Amino acid sequence: MLTATIRAGLSESVLGALTMGIVVLDHQRRIVLWNDWMQRYSGLPAAAVVNQEFLAVFPELRGKRMDGAVQQALRDNFPAVLSQTLHKAPFALFSTADARAAGERMQQAVAVTPIEVAGCERHCLIQITDVSVAVNRERLLREQALELRSLTYSDGLTGIGNRRHFDVTMEKEMRRAKRAGTPLTLMMIDIDAFKPYNDHYGHQMGDDALVRVASALAGMLQRPLDLIARYGGEEFAVVLPEMDATHSLKMAEAMRQTVARLAIAHERAGHADCVTVSIGLATCAIGSDTDIATLLGAADRALYAAKRAGRNCVVAHVE
Repeated sequence: MLTATIRAGLSESVLGALTMGIVVLDHQRRIVLWNDWMQRYSGLPAAAVVNQEFLAVFPELRGKRMDGAVQQALRDNFPAVLSQTLHKAPFALFSTADARAAGERMQQAVAVTPIEVAGCERHCLIQITDVSVAVNRERLLREQALELRSLTYSDGLTGIGNRRHFDVTMEKEMRRAKRAGTPLTLMMIDIDAFKPYNDHYGHQMGDDALVRVASALAGMLQRPLDLIARYGGEEFAVVLPEMDATHSLKMAEAMRQTVARLAIAHERAGHADCVTVSIGLATCAIGSDTDIATLLGAADRALYAAKRAGRNCVVAHVE
């Protein structure tokens, strides 16, 4: 049978071996136990904190959720687990000396548990776990997910939306337009005589021209719901929610002029001496029962009409 001395030594060894912080408060909220883990990461030795009032050691916790949890445990015998999302680092604990110097607190999970001690009034156990690794892993996974989504919805060459992004956006915005009773405009934009450009200047120059045109067109869109996507090859699609035919026509003309002002030399264009675009647009009017396929077809026909009209122009579909 273990003697009292051996049991005390064993308890001390166990507390010292724990890879979490252990703090015990008495009924007057004085610290009566402070394990080695707490000493290591707080920088405060047990001798400096034992018998001190909890808020005298951690004054910044006064009135905070941690303060309330301790009060509930001692007064109401009510345990609590602090939300790691809302309370990331309540205690001034630091994983390394560099982190302490930089003021970067350890990410913590905290549990507060009332405990009954024979012959004494209720005590309170505070358990603190370092969850920095898990938090960093979650952040990395979120960043990777965002990056993957970006890759999934972005065109690899131009950086604007890709065909998948366009398809998803059209589905969403068409539903929203019908539900809210708002207009929806679709533009189809094609770089004029792009094959002769590639044949004459080479594919590297062709890619550069695509990137410059895409960037210029994207820069024209200022509203968060507007989208430009590479529809295929040298063709772009622009989705303009809540924009009627009149304003869309003005926007399309401004886009056409913006591309022309890039002054990208094109000796083989035939209709101009620089790279230009033709634009066809169609608008789903308020209260219309037009579906996506019909809107796409209308914008496509308007685009081909612009090509037949001599290129470097805008044509709007008229119902």
